[in-house]
Amino acid sequence: MKKMMVIGLLMVSQISYSLTIHCGHLLDVNSGKMLENVYVESTDGIFTKVEKFKQQEVELDLSDKYCLPGLIDMHTHLSLDFSKKSYTEKYQLNEADYAFKSALYAKRTLMAGFTTVRDLGDVFNVTIALKKSINQGITQGPRIYTAGKSIATTGGHADPSNGYREGLLPNPGPKFGVINGAAEAAQSVRQRYQDGADLIKITATGGVLSQAASGDNAQFSKEELDSIISTANDYGFKVTAHAHGKQGMKRAIVAGVASIEHGTYSDAEIIKLMKKHGTYLVPTLIAGDWVTEKSQIKGFFPEVVARKAATIGPIIAKSFEQAHKNGVNIAFGTDSGVSDHGDNGKEFALMVKAGMSAINAIQAATINAATLLGQLDKLGSVEKGKYADLVAVSENPLDNIRTLEQINVVIKAGVIEFQ
Repeated sequence: MKKMMVIGLLMVSQISYSLTIHCGHLLDVNSGKMLENVYVESTDGIFTKVEKFKQQEVELDLSDKYCLPGLIDMHTHLSLDFSKKSYTEKYQLNEADYAFKSALYAKRTLMAGFTTVRDLGDVFNVTIALKKSINQGITQGPRIYTAGKSIATTGGHADPSNGYREGLLPNPGPKFGVINGAAEAAQSVRQRYQDGADLIKITATGGVLSQAASGDNAQFSKEELDSIISTANDYGFKVTAHAHGKQGMKRAIVAGVASIEHGTYSDAEIIKLMKKHGTYLVPTLIAGDWVTEKSQIKGFFPEVVARKAATIGPIIAKSFEQAHKNGVNIAFGTDSGVSDHGDNGKEFALMVKAGMSAINAIQAATINAATLLGQLDKLGSVEKGKYADLVAVSENPLDNIRTLEQINVVIKAGVIEFQ
């Protein structure tokens, strides 16, 4: 234990390290059962023993705590922190400004119990650099799977030139994630590969916070989607789609995206399609609540954004409820960067309020999320051979889901993380 604390952030990979833990309670997310008195051991960041506690000496006594796998947030924006100033800050902030902020937001996310995140759209490829920094032990944060800059069409959600006067920002083009036509669609995927992204994010429909009129219109043609999916498959990328409107969702699901983010205007037809194709829904309920609340504050959003926020925000939870009731695969995601970094755990209570059981909500942030990532062999549960990611809370989350808003202990890859 002392050796590990001294190593801290700048852990040297050549030094072998271990950790032994007594969990008074451990949630088996595969069975949904809370196990009693469990001995957990890890070596070099991997779980090596998970067995009944037999009075072994341990380095970390969590006998009065409830242990769970490290949590996974499948929709974050670590380079962003939305506020009233965001629409003017893009004229003022440089790459370094966003980089320093992202390091702070990454630490907040980790200390909230989220040891792994999927980042779905950044600026200046900041989260690709952040991922490297965390992996090298320079910066404290979660394990990151990042899309880099998300892909849009001209004028669509995630076109960075929206809101600029003519001539102020040239056409961004595929390098900066704005495409028109199948050839540019393929080029944009290859650019993400060259940049060092882990997956592809597209904005299949309009969105709430972009300075464009529609929040739900379809924004990619079938040919563009087919090109993106085909090229992504060549490079081993999964593709996820931001989507509010039905037509954009339908095109994206049929084309072969792995997940739909938000899914606001889904209906029986969309639910049937998602089940047929095995498409996941990442609901981001906290973001819906956040934009609804802010839309009531005069002047917080530009008028074009305020109208969309007031319309779309309040109905995301209902769509999630119907999708879950009808057996759609659900993975946990918050859209943090819209809502505050570090508040990720509040999503659990919103999912339960909308009709999901506590264990299903936790599974959405563990084994379901790991499955969607394609990392179930490494993440999502406390099992021998997986990354030694574990969190602990004071109360049983199956009885009080809101206890996940206050994580007591965070362990990532066998290392206790400190504020």
